Amino acid sequence: MKTITIEIPDDLAAQLEKLAKLCTEADQARDGTTTHGPLTVPALLAMLAEDAGMVLTRPGSWEGSNMDTVFSSHGYQL
Repeated sequence: MKTITIEIPDDLAAQLEKLAKLCTEADQARDGTTTHGPLTVPALLAMLAEDAGMVLTRPGSWEGSNMDTVFSSHGYQL
C-alpha cells in the first residue's frame, strides 16, 4: 500500500468534506447499498483514484470509460 500526500486549497477541502457528507447521507438513504459505503474525504479520493486507474485496467467498464471522458474533457487524449 502506498501513501500519497497532496496539498489543496482550504475551500476545496471544505467542498470535499461537504461532498463526502452528502455521499454518506446517500449511502444511508440506500441502506448501505452503495459501492464504497459511507465516505470520508480520504475514502472519496481513494475511490476516485481507483476509478482513474480503471482507465488502464478496465477501459470498457463504466468507471474506466467515464474517467477517460473526464481526462479527455481536460485535454488528455489517452
